[in-house]
Amino acid sequence: MSNVMNSGLAPHDLGHTIERLRGKWAALVAFGVLLMALGLASLVFAFASTIAMVTLNGVFFIIAGAAEIGVGMHSQGWGRFFLWVIGGIINMAFGILCILHPVFGSLALTLVLGAALIAAGVVRAYLAFQLPGGQMRVLVFLGAAVTFFLGLIILMNWPVSSLYVLGTLLGVELLFHGAGWVSFGIGLRAHK
Repeated sequence: MSNVMNSGLAPHDLGHTIERLRGKWAALVAFGVLLMALGLASLVFAFASTIAMVTLNGVFFIIAGAAEIGVGMHSQGWGRFFLWVIGGIINMAFGILCILHPVFGSLALTLVLGAALIAAGVVRAYLAFQLPGGQMRVLVFLGAAVTFFLGLIILMNWPVSSLYVLGTLLGVELLFHGAGWVSFGIGLRAHK
């Protein structure tokens, strides 16, 4: 704590941070526009975006698998050692598969995504029953229904959906994320 006081830094609060960002509103807007352009490109080139995402995930699976094997080497007891090592080998094998055969990797990842969305929709609907009645419960039910039906649509169109779903979802996320940055930057400029 004494290091913070001695360093001469101003206290960290939201108002101070926003004041510092006001002069950078144009950079924030430009960043948002860049994200939106990347999102649009991901939507237009959904298949290429899907393949790129699966390949990158393959690299992450390999790194995670190597880390699990490393943890296994330091575990105490043969049972834990083998579980960590087997888990690491499975992760690394799937990562290599995603890199060498990204279309097959997208099949597996899209199938898991669709099933996970259906499960999440069911859990959210169950949790909505736990809420008191009113507008909040209706919104949670609406979100649960959208999540459930999105997963159902993905699975009903599987395996064809695996060629474009991941890239499309990335594009939508980048568009909305970029729009948020643009809105934030314009809001900073308006309150100068």
